[in-house]
Amino acid sequence: MKEFEKIHTIKGKDFLFKVEDSKDYRDYKKYEDLRNEIWGEPNDTLPGERNMMCENFLYDGSSLFIAVYEEERKGVFKQDGDHLIGFSYGFVGIKDKKIAFRDPDNLQFYSQYTGVKPDFQHFGLGVLIKQCQKDMLMDVFGIYTVTCTYDPLSGINAYRNIHHFGMDVVGYRDACYGDFGGFLNRVDVPCDRFLVSWDLKKDIQRPEYDLEHLVDSGYIALEAGIEEIKGRSGALKLEVVKNLNLDLDHELLLVEIPVDFYFMLRETDVTERKVRNIPLEWRMKARQAFKTLFEKKYKIIDFRLVKKDQNKRDFYILKK
Repeated sequence: MKEFEKIHTIKGKDFLFKVEDSKDYRDYKKYEDLRNEIWGEPNDTLPGERNMMCENFLYDGSSLFIAVYEEERKGVFKQDGDHLIGFSYGFVGIKDKKIAFRDPDNLQFYSQYTGVKPDFQHFGLGVLIKQCQKDMLMDVFGIYTVTCTYDPLSGINAYRNIHHFGMDVVGYRDACYGDFGGFLNRVDVPCDRFLVSWDLKKDIQRPEYDLEHLVDSGYIALEAGIEEIKGRSGALKLEVVKNLNLDLDHELLLVEIPVDFYFMLRETDVTERKVRNIPLEWRMKARQAFKTLFEKKYKIIDFRLVKKDQNKRDFYILKK
């Protein structure tokens, strides 16, 4: 089905984006294999292969699978697990449980997985997958609201979801996935998540602000400092929580997070307690900051990266 396929050329490489349409359950195993390669958590799985095939909206269900394949050779895309380098998976749900499925406007789409192989995570594929998902939901499903969760300390996801697509944070969930580990979580660091809502028809409009002025003026509710530590790969400089000030009462406030929290989780996975506790302190202080500011009626309006003096800093911008 050509209407469900699109080729994108990025950095001289061609990638095929395709809505999965196979009616052979064996073709769905590659999604679980890739999920495990990206997340590495055996307790967190996709449905069985036969169930995934039945769930597909093109057959008996309401799920949407989007696959991204790397070009095998010029103009040839082999649609197998060896060439699958990214995917998304989600399904139709409801907003108000009392209304349930009686009103089409009550339908929403829950986007459960969006992942890209580590070697391809600097091609901007995550944004293109979400854009493909948006197009399919609006043009084929007739659904205009998407919900998903992501780690508040993940800057790459925050930039895509908040800055690029203008999603709205509608809730904070403490340790919502229990004691999951894997490559992107650690069992000793609670897996808190933002619940976000994406209005596919919304025009992104943000109030004007001067981010450098906010940083220089100290309008920072949660602020990072830099320390040299001994991580798994040796000595390195890493962000630590420097200051938490929730008594600030400006119209605009900043919450800083580590530039690469997943890297931090890996590098601090050592026996020395002080180093090991760095991401745990970030989790608990960030939880306190966000929940307190939300109670004070602050709302996240943007997420930005600041580059200054060869240093990078990630900030959420909140407005009351």
